[in-house]
Amino acid sequence: MQIKKVSPHFSVAEQLQVADLGIAAAQGIKTIVNNRPDNEAQGQPTSAEIAAAAEAMGLGYFYIPIIPGIISEQNIEDFATTCASAMGPILAFCRTGTRSITLWAMSEARTLNVDAVLSATSEAGYDLSGMRTMLAEQAAATPEEKTAAAGTPVRHDVVIVGGGTAGLATASSLLKRDPDLDIMVIEPSDAHYYQPGWTLVGGGVFDRKKTQRPMAAVMPKGVSWNRVAVASFEPENNCIVVEDGERIGYRALVVAAGIKLDWDAVEGLTDTLGKNGVTSNYLYDMAPYTWDLVQELRDGRAIFTQPVMPIKCAGAPQKAMYLSCDHWLRHDRLKDISVEFHNAGPVLFGVADYVPPLMKYVEKYDIGLRLGENLVAVDGPAKKAWFDKATDGGETKRVEVDFDVMHVCPKQTAPDFVRSSALANEAGWVDVSPETLQHTRFGNIFSVGDVNSAPNAKTAAAVRVQAPVAAENIVAVLNASTPRSVYDGYGSCPLTVERGKIVLAEFGYGGKHLPSFPQWFINSYEPSRLAWILKEKLLPGIYWHLLLKGREWMVNPEMLPQTPTPHDVSDLNQTS
Repeated sequence: MQIKKVSPHFSVAEQLQVADLGIAAAQGIKTIVNNRPDNEAQGQPTSAEIAAAAEAMGLGYFYIPIIPGIISEQNIEDFATTCASAMGPILAFCRTGTRSITLWAMSEARTLNVDAVLSATSEAGYDLSGMRTMLAEQAAATPEEKTAAAGTPVRHDVVIVGGGTAGLATASSLLKRDPDLDIMVIEPSDAHYYQPGWTLVGGGVFDRKKTQRPMAAVMPKGVSWNRVAVASFEPENNCIVVEDGERIGYRALVVAAGIKLDWDAVEGLTDTLGKNGVTSNYLYDMAPYTWDLVQELRDGRAIFTQPVMPIKCAGAPQKAMYLSCDHWLRHDRLKDISVEFHNAGPVLFGVADYVPPLMKYVEKYDIGLRLGENLVAVDGPAKKAWFDKATDGGETKRVEVDFDVMHVCPKQTAPDFVRSSALANEAGWVDVSPETLQHTRFGNIFSVGDVNSAPNAKTAAAVRVQAPVAAENIVAVLNASTPRSVYDGYGSCPLTVERGKIVLAEFGYGGKHLPSFPQWFINSYEPSRLAWILKEKLLPGIYWHLLLKGREWMVNPEMLPQTPTPHDVSDLNQTS
């Protein structure tokens, strides 16, 4: 924990752990202010836990949760009142300290000179210079003065929300087409992950460390990287709002914010994940635990779960199961282990052509197939799980299952700041044309990757085709032309049915078969050693050195004939 002093009375810090409260007390802190809402991240201590630890240390405690980027006048008032009345020195914290120091700056700007406020925050290590106009608004006496102080945000050619696979691939594809574009990528994380590799980590094939690289190492040369979180969108003003309240303008926007893993959708899951035999390959920190459990299990019951669609990589829950079964079979343990697949969906796999080869492995490993069963609760210490199953009469029946090992695939949704925005459809996804990836209502907004509404498989392979399509169409819009590049729904799911063999499922919209290789080379409907070599040996290099760098391997999007533009984009080329 690093305490950053802002004034003699006030300091800030990043996320505090329970153990940090004693250190804070030893350093003379008298009051803790928690500005981070509960359940923002896996493993985050709750407000109740921090409050209990503060009380044990004789510290005052206040909880003023701030949703990133959404600081209301009431929040500022509550914070100012707390700081004025609480015993000091005060230590406020959030994820990075940004929200806490922003609250302090906003409250102090009411009485202090804005330059003095910015100087204090800068000395504490926080550059809030982009908030100067907002601080001036706080100091302004009338609504008219506040409006005049608001100013116009700096505008970039393209702003990309998200530094994952989709965001970086799209940035690189854009620069390939126009190296002079002013592109900003908004991404708070300092690490980038090759998530398709986590299945093989959980299967004992990959070292987890090989799936992670510093974000700075993979950020495309020629883009600016803003390490903040997005709070909200203002599409009518062609700008976004980030967590410290700064507004960033754009001529074109790409939403590549990924997908939210909703662990809290299952009662008790967050408390037991990573212990009591409960694991998931959907987390970087958890995939090695999967392999530990697989190696340790000698007998008992192993259950694997899959929630309702959509999810990131629809085959991932099965991949974990097949690789585990293969290990147990090779070590003569499978006969003593009962394996069950509890799938909330009605079918084993969404593309019917691939069900027969997968069913052969279900039968080979003697897997109990439990379709239509959705995981709703877990008691890790008791080794029990509960599933809701729809009956023939239309009612829901709660089913209790004992387990020794359980691999969980969480429910998945669009990130909260997307679901609550004007960009989202009724289901919460960014509402786009499935063909052009252009927003259905805002012509200069596009979305790539897991967060968009296109009915394709949410996989990195889909991004390989989506990024060039989106880049073509974005450049067209920036030049006041009609988007003409078409995405066919391509996605791929290399289904690891045993160590050394993969069923390489490749398909587009409507389940259309879209193989990348001749069937005589890799038969998509049969387990293949060549497909395994592609997955294990070639795809990681293709990911790091081709996909993220805009080298569009085996991509040739269809182009529609030239037609009049359906959107009024005449003002997009104007500078701010």
